[in-house]
Amino acid sequence: MTFIVVTGTGTDIGKTWVTAAVATALRRRGLAVVARKPVQSFAPDQDTPTDAEVLGDATGEDPHIVCPAHRWLPRAMAPPMAAEALGCDRFTFADLAMEITQTSPRHAIVLVESVGGVRSPLASDGDTVALVAALQPALVVLVADAALGTINVVRLSVDVLRSHRVVVYLNRYDPDDELHVRNQDWLVTREGLEVVSNLDDLEDLVARVAAAG
Repeated sequence: MTFIVVTGTGTDIGKTWVTAAVATALRRRGLAVVARKPVQSFAPDQDTPTDAEVLGDATGEDPHIVCPAHRWLPRAMAPPMAAEALGCDRFTFADLAMEITQTSPRHAIVLVESVGGVRSPLASDGDTVALVAALQPALVVLVADAALGTINVVRLSVDVLRSHRVVVYLNRYDPDDELHVRNQDWLVTREGLEVVSNLDDLEDLVARVAAAG
């Protein structure tokens, strides 16, 4: 299996949309793709699909395979906080990594969407950085906004992922917006980062990485 971890510079940055879009496109190419959401927390009165349901729709999987039922936490807090507030057992990033590995088919591209930002609490003892270290993915996709302030948060996020291959995906990128264009150019030429701003380019990159893996 080839792990691709999708993380972001913050909450509501578009990780689920990007993961679902990539999964859908790769399946159209005839590739074996599954999605995993190690844990999800959400408002109990939420009237929109959860991340696991969105991802399951994109991959044709049961949402409770995407994210195990005991990892659905109906409390709008960081997952370890939500678990504590709900009286659930504590869980570690190693627990999450094991569940992902055990439920993922061999010879498949496994898109793992994390929660919040790179350093947002994911488990009682770690964050996405710890999960990435445990899974050793072929690629980390860092979803970032293309607008003002993105250079700072991208640099901070990439700094803690330097030992892994990271591609920055600038979400909501407008090629007619001068700031968006300059932000991408700065990240590439000044920071030496791998940056894409087109979904087709991201899909191609993931497919190439999986083929090489």
